[in-house]
Amino acid sequence: MITETDQSGLHTAYGQTGRPTVAVRELNHFFGSGELRKQALHQNNLEVWPGEIVIMTGPSGSGKTTLLTLIGTLRTVMEGSLVVLDKELLNASNTLITQLRLQMGFIFQAHNLFESLTAYENVNMAAELAGMDRKQADERIKYLLTRLGLGKHIHKKPKQLSGGQKQRVAIARGLVHGPRLVLADEPTAALDATSGREVVTLFQELTRQEDHPCTIIMVTHDNRILDVADRIVNMVDGRISSDVSVSEAEERCGFLRNITLFQTLTPSTMLQVADKMQVQESPAGETVIRQGDPGELFYLIRSGKADVVVRDAQGERTVANLGEGDYFGETALITDEPRNATIVTREDAVYYTLGKEDFRSVLDTSHTFEEELRRALFSRQ
Repeated sequence: MITETDQSGLHTAYGQTGRPTVAVRELNHFFGSGELRKQALHQNNLEVWPGEIVIMTGPSGSGKTTLLTLIGTLRTVMEGSLVVLDKELLNASNTLITQLRLQMGFIFQAHNLFESLTAYENVNMAAELAGMDRKQADERIKYLLTRLGLGKHIHKKPKQLSGGQKQRVAIARGLVHGPRLVLADEPTAALDATSGREVVTLFQELTRQEDHPCTIIMVTHDNRILDVADRIVNMVDGRISSDVSVSEAEERCGFLRNITLFQTLTPSTMLQVADKMQVQESPAGETVIRQGDPGELFYLIRSGKADVVVRDAQGERTVANLGEGDYFGETALITDEPRNATIVTREDAVYYTLGKEDFRSVLDTSHTFEEELRRALFSRQ
């Protein structure tokens, strides 16, 4: 993720300013003790910003729910740092945790409704815990339940509701007090397409509030709602394996689609390539790669300009000018020969880079890609 730090120590990320809603630093977590102690999370780092919808994906047992419950103060932080709503959770007091929970909304698969209470009363319990004004709470409860398609079921008890209806009551309960942070575990799993879409549309509206945008972190396997995500975080074996801004991934794929070498890749493979790309900034005048050095990276120019400089028996000369969308560095990666030119940044530039191993894995994925690459290399000799 592209981040910068200004003089005040605050961060900016993809246009975000201020402090992150959630900041995870070198977070580890364990279950059990003694010989049965097992590490569930390994050195995880993550930032989630105000107004973002972040979707967490990954196979069962990858650590998604463990991380979510740590963020939600439902588990105790063991190692590392976890800052939520500007408060450090490592060694946090019970008083602080109680205060933080009042600013969060929780939506889990097990809706845990009180069977003796109506839908309205179940939601009202959360409003009362948050100390909401009675009139304001009444209006908010009725609005949410009606908005979620339960207008005719407000005074029904859980046994009179379907599984999907119970889930929508639980969603209303998690949102009624206007939380700054919503943590949701499979919130749409029990919902049909229409209800699920209404839920995520409501989520989007909450994150776009001008006065206090809500932040939402969702664990889901529901690919019907991926389009609402600002970022998708994938976890594997207790580690965050990727953390990509959706808009950034779209931009990277847009660049890749315009390069003949990548056009034969499937959308899935192209996204995997985009996901593995790193961002490198280079000021004007900087030598990015040097002729004769071994090749380790493939470069794609996101913005700025660069010159291709060749040194041979005739001396040193500029043979090409590169700009946005142009690429270089692939020759050495496929031939295993030294760099055949020097690249110098002509004006401040940002590059997408892909490592040698990842670049070659693309070759293994697509024979057509390799054929196109060799053809392109031949034409550039």
